[in-house]
Amino acid sequence: MARTYQNQSPTAFQRQPEYTREEEGWIKSLLHRGEIAHIASHWDLQPFLNPTTYYYDEAGHRLIFHSNIAGRIRANIERHPEVCVEVSEFGKLLPSNISLEFSLQYRSVIVYGKARIIEDENEKRDVLHKLINKYFGDMQIDKDYRSATDKELKRTSVYEIQIDSWSGKENWKEIADQSDEWPPLDEKWFEFYRTK
Repeated sequence: MARTYQNQSPTAFQRQPEYTREEEGWIKSLLHRGEIAHIASHWDLQPFLNPTTYYYDEAGHRLIFHSNIAGRIRANIERHPEVCVEVSEFGKLLPSNISLEFSLQYRSVIVYGKARIIEDENEKRDVLHKLINKYFGDMQIDKDYRSATDKELKRTSVYEIQIDSWSGKENWKEIADQSDEWPPLDEKWFEFYRTK
């Protein structure tokens, strides 16, 4: 029977609730250490997905990212500010002795919210430097590299996504489910994929 998703939160009806992680600390930790965010936006009925670097501003309960001053992501957000963001990390491949149970270790967070362009030049510069610091924290601003100039900021769109809701998910088991209706998987495959 088909489910009715109308008037439900975006995180309703998790297919595998045993993988759901609702602890706020766990979600925040993954958002802090994540490296790439995939931002889903849309132009009317056409969806788009953009991978990007990002910064999680925990105090502001928001994600920060940037793009060119003009382009698809900016046009989409100006027209439809509602976005969805995915951040994930992966471990080893998990072989099985039946097709349906092949898997891999993963952790992921999905964020739902509204994006807006940051217009204030001081805030724009501040969060842009925080984003740089996340990835290049060993380098010092105005020592190893120059601060963003007003002219450079005018050529850059900096965004915030205010987080409305989020959902965490984790499958980090050591072995995929196996079936006793088929001969056991040779141990060599567990070793082979453990080292990949």
